[in-house]
Amino acid sequence: MTEITFYTFAEDPLDVARRIATKAYTRGQQVMLYAPDATVAGNVDRLLWTVPALTFVPHCRDSDALAGETPILIGSNPDALGRADVLINLGASEPPGYARYERVIEIVGQGDDAREQGRARYRFYQARGYAMQTHDLRAREESR
Repeated sequence: MTEITFYTFAEDPLDVARRIATKAYTRGQQVMLYAPDATVAGNVDRLLWTVPALTFVPHCRDSDALAGETPILIGSNPDALGRADVLINLGASEPPGYARYERVIEIVGQGDDAREQGRARYRFYQARGYAMQTHDLRAREESR
């Protein structure tokens, strides 16, 4: 069964997504950064190219000709990956095709809208019987 993990109270959800995607890549996993909003997709793409400055993380859009050979995809087609290891949801609602992934990451920002959308996604998964883990990022961000 798919493992669902929520990261709550993220100061910068896209940076959290970047860090999780990079960590999964270093573990040999394929990652789908589900970003149905073109602006969000562009912003996370830019982060993967620039942060950290001396590291390259191979990624491309799910519509790119190299998508089949690239370990990290960005876009709105969760079926674009050959192996369904990790799906990081950057959308406001649950992503289509989430159940075929081994792991789904939900990142919830600090704003009222983001928190309400996160609660709705939590209830969605809970109603379907998924066991979920939650990590409150406030303590981690305060300790930096």
